Amino acid sequence: MIRVLVVDDQELIRDGLSLILSAQEDMEVVGEATDGVDAVTMARTLEPDVVLMDVRMPNIDGITATRRIVRDRPDCRILVLTTFEADDAVLAALRAGASGFLLKDAPRRSLIAAVRAVAEGEVLLDADVVRRLVPDEASFPTSESLAFEGLTPRETDVLLAVARGLSNAEIAAELGVGSATVKTHVARLLEKLDARDRVQLVVLAHTGGLVPRD
Repeated sequence: MIRVLVVDDQELIRDGLSLILSAQEDMEVVGEATDGVDAVTMARTLEPDVVLMDVRMPNIDGITATRRIVRDRPDCRILVLTTFEADDAVLAALRAGASGFLLKDAPRRSLIAAVRAVAEGEVLLDADVVRRLVPDEASFPTSESLAFEGLTPRETDVLLAVARGLSNAEIAAELGVGSATVKTHVARLLEKLDARDRVQLVVLAHTGGLVPRD
């Protein structure tokens, strides 16, 4: 059972998220917090597996709360809920230790899949948000300059899927392989592209020209 703590200063959003997640057989909403102070306290006492974290809240914001929760409970996964207007906060939250981020208007199925993915230890990224994180004036070199030509065709397929924000389970289903195989490919991509984490893989794919711009 995945224990979830919902954190948002808007009651309607908290109620909606809790209703969706509580309806899942493998999830239990153990609490709802209205700000970062409550989030940190409840994370300590309720010991959730996943925290759905809003960014902009009174008293203590979601970034500070994320940092404190990760410090106190490194095994707790933080999934940041954001809007298109909070790009700078997204990067700060990831640096604070968040396991990923998702748009607040994402479909219900994406929310459910995201909670399951981060609970399993994956880093989850929404490709639409990542695309906005890349500066418009950034130089987009050819893929050869980032050594994408050193990737196998399957590794390239996996990188493109990661850049689209798919989880390992979704990539496995799309490519018709096992999740363990996808994890192996991701590990090799991190090594070959000298990337620290999945976040850097997505940014490299977009800034390196592997993913065409709209």
